[in-house]
Amino acid sequence: MVAAGSRMSTVDRKTMMQTGIATTETKSRTAPRSYICRVVTEGGDPVQAALGSRPLSVGADRRCDLILTDPQVSRQHAELRVSSDGIRVRDLGSTNGSFWQGARITDVVVPPNSSIRFGNTTVRLSAADVPTLPPSKRRRFGGLVGGDIAMRELFAVLELCGPTDATVLIEGESGTGKEVAARAIHDHSPRADVPLVVVDCGAIPDNLIDSHLFGHVRGAFTGAVGDRKGAFVEADGGTLFLDELGELSLNAQTKLLRVLEAQTVQPVGADRPVSVNTRVIAATHRNLAEMVEQKQFRFDLFYRLAVVHVHIPPLRDRPDDVAELIKHFYEGRAGVSGPIEGENLDRLRKHVWPGNVRELRNVLERAWALSPAGATFQELQLWLQAAAPASNDAGGVIDTTLPFKEAKERWVDQFERRYLASVFDAHERNITHAADHSGINRRHFRTLLRKHGIIDS
Repeated sequence: MVAAGSRMSTVDRKTMMQTGIATTETKSRTAPRSYICRVVTEGGDPVQAALGSRPLSVGADRRCDLILTDPQVSRQHAELRVSSDGIRVRDLGSTNGSFWQGARITDVVVPPNSSIRFGNTTVRLSAADVPTLPPSKRRRFGGLVGGDIAMRELFAVLELCGPTDATVLIEGESGTGKEVAARAIHDHSPRADVPLVVVDCGAIPDNLIDSHLFGHVRGAFTGAVGDRKGAFVEADGGTLFLDELGELSLNAQTKLLRVLEAQTVQPVGADRPVSVNTRVIAATHRNLAEMVEQKQFRFDLFYRLAVVHVHIPPLRDRPDDVAELIKHFYEGRAGVSGPIEGENLDRLRKHVWPGNVRELRNVLERAWALSPAGATFQELQLWLQAAAPASNDAGGVIDTTLPFKEAKERWVDQFERRYLASVFDAHERNITHAADHSGINRRHFRTLLRKHGIIDS
């Protein structure tokens, strides 16, 4: 099994301990013991160093643990240290700075699989027990677009799993392109001649999920006026995409697991099962590993689906991909973009994109509709809405699957980002006026903007 920038998984206890999925004998939520700090290069063997119990120094000096030959890197540039929440990155007063998510940082804790830029060099932080594939050379896979290292690592996995029949679990925030990824996998498989069948598990009432997935026979229940094939039979010989899998009830999860194991379905009211040959790709914006810990999701179904387990990074983590995505959307409407640069691009790269790629597409659609016909990118009038909650807290709902401390920290972080972005935009990105309105010291206001990636410097 393969994972893109995330984790490998099997149904044995050893691997469950490695991935942090709790069993009755293990303590959940323990931080990985070590990480691999891998220098991202376009060619040649990647340089890497292990980060474990002791801090790891990064710089140009030969005495550093991770030596970078970039002339923009200081002799003693930064220090990395494992913390209970991830990896602590501390800049040591470097000349050209350390950057995460496009913002300059001084001392911050980042999650595993983050990419940190020191000078002009990017370092990828991966869990040490995760085998990694060389990043793909392609910058597109189906409808997925991006040259960021995280996207090219994702493409490397999808290139390998596409031609197989392996089940795939796709995690990512709303708007990152999970269905686009599923279609790309299907289109690169031998099943591409059969249509991809899509089921939104979050939109189906629990009492109807059996009928939607497995079908029913006439008269099976009130309202069943005819036979229904069900999604598994409709996708026979092809691929079934189960979107928002995390919304399934435990009862429905049990039935789904049985179908995946036996490759047979029994329509509601039928007296015999029907054999199917259906590949399953599932997606969710939820953290299924945490749901397993909370006993809200079956661990055996999790591992049955996560033969290939990938995560699509949010757009705010890869601002350099914004220009490429804009070009992609222009190509999709056969329009002439002109140079994708200037003030419009700067605004879009600095936006926090709570709605991810879907939001970027909608921003462009709105601009095209309200701009003169044939307007180039630099001539577009852009309207950017204030930041909304992250997907796990869509609509202001608190994620009660998390421990109190982590849920509170996530909520406060989202509030800060939304408040700052909204006030900053309302005052036409004037830091002095926005800080005065907020009652915050101007220097501290600028620091918060950097922290949340709203400005670069």
